Amino acid sequence: MTSPFTAAWNYPTRVLVGPGRIADLGEACAQAGIARPLLVTDPGLMSTPLVARALAVLEAAGSPASTFSEVKGNPTNANVEAGVAAYEAAGADGVVAFGGGSGLDVGKMVAFMAGQTRPIWDFEDVGDWWTRADAAAIAPIVAVPTTAGTGSEVGRAAVVTNEASHEKKIIFHPKMQPTVVILDPELTVGLPPKLTAWTGFDALAHCLEAFSAPGFHPLADGVAVNGARLIKLYLPRAVADGADIEARANMLAAASMGATAFQKGLGAIHSLSHPVGALYDTHHGLTNGVVMPYVLLANRPAIQERFTHLARSFEIDGGFDGFIDWILRFREDLHVPHSLAELGVDESRIDEMAEKAERDPSTGGNPIPFKAADFARLYRAAIRGDLDAARA
Repeated sequence: MTSPFTAAWNYPTRVLVGPGRIADLGEACAQAGIARPLLVTDPGLMSTPLVARALAVLEAAGSPASTFSEVKGNPTNANVEAGVAAYEAAGADGVVAFGGGSGLDVGKMVAFMAGQTRPIWDFEDVGDWWTRADAAAIAPIVAVPTTAGTGSEVGRAAVVTNEASHEKKIIFHPKMQPTVVILDPELTVGLPPKLTAWTGFDALAHCLEAFSAPGFHPLADGVAVNGARLIKLYLPRAVADGADIEARANMLAAASMGATAFQKGLGAIHSLSHPVGALYDTHHGLTNGVVMPYVLLANRPAIQERFTHLARSFEIDGGFDGFIDWILRFREDLHVPHSLAELGVDESRIDEMAEKAERDPSTGGNPIPFKAADFARLYRAAIRGDLDAARA
C-alpha cells in the first residue's frame, strides 16, 4: 500500500522581481535562448506604452520582436492557431507572453503548438496525454504579467475554449512553463480597480483551492497560505490606490504563489467557473469570486479543520464560519457580486454546465468528489444567491 506521504514535487522557474525590471527583458530572452521573439499580448494592451516599452527594450538588446494580439478575454483554439501562423511567418524562435491571463495563456500555447503535429485537444490535461507532445519542439517562453491573478507566468498549463463544444479545456505540458518571468509592479499600476479586484480573486481562489486539495504537499500548503495572507493584506490597498507599488508587488507575488501552489490541485471553484466563462463569456476571476463561498461551504466536511487553523493564523475569529464571513465581507468590500444571476447567468443551462463541470480537470482536485448533480445544486445556489442551499 502506498504511503499517504508519497508524492512528486516540481516547483517553479527563474523570476526577476521589482519595479523597472522590464528593462531586463532583453537579458531574459537571451537567458531563454530567444533571439527572434514573437510578443503575444491582447488587443487592449497592444497600443499601450507598456508594449511599446517592451518592444523598445528588445530592439535595443538586438532581439527585435514581431507581435501578435488576436487574443480574446476567454481565448479560443482559433486564437492559438492564428498565433502559430504569426509565429511561423515571423520566423520566431521563442515567445514573450505579455499581459493578463489571456495573453499569457495564448503566448504559452503558441510556443507549445508551433512545433507539434497533433491537434491541440490531444494534449488536454487528462492522464498522461502530455507525453504525446514532441517536447524538443516546444519553443522557449519569457512571461511578463501585467495583472496579478492567474499566475500563468509560473504555470505549466493554459486554458483554451473549444469553439466547437463551448468548453474550456486545460492544456498541460511541463515544458510550457516559462524559462524566465519578469514581475514588474510598475506594469500593473494602470489596471482599473475592478479588474484589480477580479484578478485578485482569481489568485485567492488558487491559494484556497490548493490549500483544500487532498494529497501530501507541505510546500504547496505553505505557499498557498502565505499567498492568501498577502491577498488579504494587499488587495484592498491595490484596489484603493493603483499606484501603491508595495501593494502591486505583493499582489504579483501572491498571484505567482497561487499558481505555484495549485500544482497540488484546484477544485470545484474552477470547475463551476470554466463552463460559465465558456458559455456566458464572463471574467474568470470575477466568476471565481462569485462562486467561492458556495464551494467552500459545500466542501466544509473535508476542509473545516484546515480552515479553522487558517482563520486563526489570519487573526479571524469564529473558525470556519468566521472565515466564510470574512470572505463574504471581503467580496462585498471589493464590489464582487453575490450571485451568478448578477453576471447574466440563468438556470436554463444548469444541466449542461453541471455535466461540463463534472468533466473539468479541476474537479479531480476537489477535496470531496462531486458529480453532475452536486454541481447542478451548486449552480442553482450560486445563481439564486442562496448560501444555505450550498451547505453540505
